Parts: sequence; structure tokens; C-alpha cells
Amino acid sequence: MKNSTSFSRKHFLVASAGVAAAPLILPSGVYGAEQELEIGLIGCGRMGRGNIMSVFGQGKKYNAVITAVCDVDLKRARAMAEELEKKYAEQGRTVHLQVWQDFREFVAKSGVNAVVIATPDHNHAINAIACAEAGMDIYLQKPLTYSVVEGQKLIEVVRRKKVILQVGAQQRSSIYFRKPAELVRNGALGKLHTIEVEVPTDNGTGDPSQSPVPGNLDYDLWIGPTPLQPYAERRVHPQHDLSRPGWLQIEAYCRGMITGWGSHMYDIAQWALDMDGSGPVEVSAKGDFPQRGLFDVHVGYSGEATYANGVKVVSRNGKPGVKFIGEDGWIRCWRGGFEAHDREIFRQEIPESGKLYESKHHEADWLQAIQSRKDPVSTVEIGHRSNTVCVLHHISMKLDGRKLKWDPVKEQITGDPEANALLDFEHRKPWTV
Repeated sequence: MKNSTSFSRKHFLVASAGVAAAPLILPSGVYGAEQELEIGLIGCGRMGRGNIMSVFGQGKKYNAVITAVCDVDLKRARAMAEELEKKYAEQGRTVHLQVWQDFREFVAKSGVNAVVIATPDHNHAINAIACAEAGMDIYLQKPLTYSVVEGQKLIEVVRRKKVILQVGAQQRSSIYFRKPAELVRNGALGKLHTIEVEVPTDNGTGDPSQSPVPGNLDYDLWIGPTPLQPYAERRVHPQHDLSRPGWLQIEAYCRGMITGWGSHMYDIAQWALDMDGSGPVEVSAKGDFPQRGLFDVHVGYSGEATYANGVKVVSRNGKPGVKFIGEDGWIRCWRGGFEAHDREIFRQEIPESGKLYESKHHEADWLQAIQSRKDPVSTVEIGHRSNTVCVLHHISMKLDGRKLKWDPVKEQITGDPEANALLDFEHRKPWTV
């Protein structure tokens, strides 16, 4: 950890184990106003860039500096390091960022105290568990993990190591979602009976054309715990820009919009229902899986989840948002706005005892939590429970709409061994968690 305003460490590349011994990583909770927090990034694509630039913007306020980046694609990692160095230079500061290709080397030897993880979904668990075991505080892109079992294992490590983890469910840092959730919780709609969730629809075709693996990409490391497949650019990410990558529509790496956007929208439903530590008791869903080349995630879908209190969450494709319907009216919210049967409802005063955790900036909330050592707005447990709702819908889709009986206490699908086995997947060695 450094207290100076400039780093003299050489800008270097590490892609193998032949490097110096690991520097000391101080235990969680030692940072403060006079102790500079060093932050790293694993995953230098479009989401990682957005998150780390947001962290950069909050750096002075929270005495934090970005000192290392890591990506299986060295071209992306180098570009990210150069962009950040220029940003610091504009502030009159010299920071030479470390560049890493293998996240294991990054974890062992970068010396950072906290990390933003924005890798493909199938690698979330192996990346986050390694960082948590090393005592690093974590900002983890949603969905929390690919599987339910991975999420359970990540929770155990995070709590055992006492690290701060913020899930990238940034809607919890928006008044457009917090206010409706508060109103619903405080009975503004009377008895709630239905929640409608809408998520976007995937489209397009994945070109399966194979080509040599680019020299700048560690493809085996990118594949991680999933079965090894021939390289195709549309399977991974574009080599010439940060546009939407193909892996988002390939089921081995991402379950599709059910987790891509569902992890945001079901998260708000859970929040309003005061179910952050629980979930539905029944789930069923149907999805369309047309032939689209490499792309094989669902396109159209519809689902229904029933909670123990009788509330039904009905979901489908559409404009991303959440609508709460009660005996006395309705509220709909989306990114950038909300509406209701009567807009005066938004003027309703919420008693202090009924107010929800207020965060106005998701990355800043994470940095503040690192300093205070108190949980942020979107904890590992919250992210796990919201993701579980998504995964259960996906499992039902893959089983032709089978109704699943879910025990939210034991976190098991009851009376259906076939479905219950889909709560995890076989991890390719050595990428077990």
C-alpha cells in the first residue's frame, strides 16, 4: 500500500509464473482516510471499463487508486491500462498500472486490496472465490454466479474471510427502484397480489466460423470451467472493439436475458417483497430456443413464480421494468422513471422504520462499505437469492416448462432429482470451486 501521490513501479506485463514473490496484502479493514486503497480490475471489456471508470471518478473522495488490470486478452488489458494512465496524467498524477493475463497471478502478486470483477458469467465464481480467499474486497458484476451451488460456495468464503462484496445490481442505487420498493413494503398499494417483470429479447445469429486463436488471447483460461470448444470470435468477444460479445448468447457461458436482465428485475421484485433472504416456492417458465448458429440461449420466454405469501411474479419479454399491482392500485418502475395509478402516491411520507438502505451511487457505495466495513446495498446473499430466481426459471425452461417446487430454506428443488441436479454443472478441471 502506498501513501504517496505517485507510483514508481514499472509498467509491466505478467503472463506467466516467472515473477517476483507476492507482496504483502494487508487484511481487510485497515484502510482509512490516510491509507490509500489499491484497486484492480479483472475483465477489461465493456462492463469492466464502465465499472472501473466509475471507481476512478470516485477515487479522490475515497482515497483509492487503480493500480492493476487483468484480462485473458492482453490487448484489452494493455488498452485499459493505457487509458487509466492517461486519466491519472490529466489529474497531474503518475500511475504505472500493472498488466496481468492470468487472474491467479493477479490475485497472488498484484498487491491490490480490492477488485472489480467483470468477466463472463461462467468465470464469476472461480474469479470471485479466489479473490475472496486472498482477502480482497470485491465488486462483482451480475449475475453473482452461473449456478446456485457456486453462489452458496461464494457466500461461505466471503463471510468466512470477512470481505466486502457488492453485486453489480446498480438499480438498488436508483431512486426509481428504491422509492417504489419502499412504497410497496409500506402498504401503499394495499395487499400486493401480482408483480409483472419484463426483460428484453435476444436476437441475431452467431457465426460458427472457426479461426486460429489470437496470440493475445489465453483461450483455455477464457473457457475456464466449461467444456473446451473450437475457437470462434463470436464465441468469445470482438477483437477490434468493445461491442456486445457473443458469449452473452451462448448457454455454456451465460443463461441469456433471464439472468442478463432478469438478475436486475427479479432483484427489485425480491427487494419490494422483503425476500432478500428467501425466494419463491414454485417456479415455472417456457422459452423459445430457435436455431441461431452458435447462439443457443432462449429468445422469447414467459414465467410465473409464486411466493409463500401468495404473491405471483409473472414475467415475459418486453420493455425492461417491474410493475407492482395491489388491491389499491399499481406502480411501474424502470431505469429512468416510474409511474402509478395516482402520481400523488410518490409524495407519500415513509416512516424512518420503513425506509430502505439508501445508496445514490453503486460503486461509491462499495468504496464506502470498504472503509466502514459494513455491508453495501447489494450483498453477496442478496445477489445469490436474486440470481436463484433467474436460474430456477431457466431450469424450468430447459425442462419444457416443468413446475418446480422450491424450498428457499434448504435451497433445494423438492421431489425432482433431475431438476435439482441442474442447480450446478460439471466444472472442467482444474476449475473446480
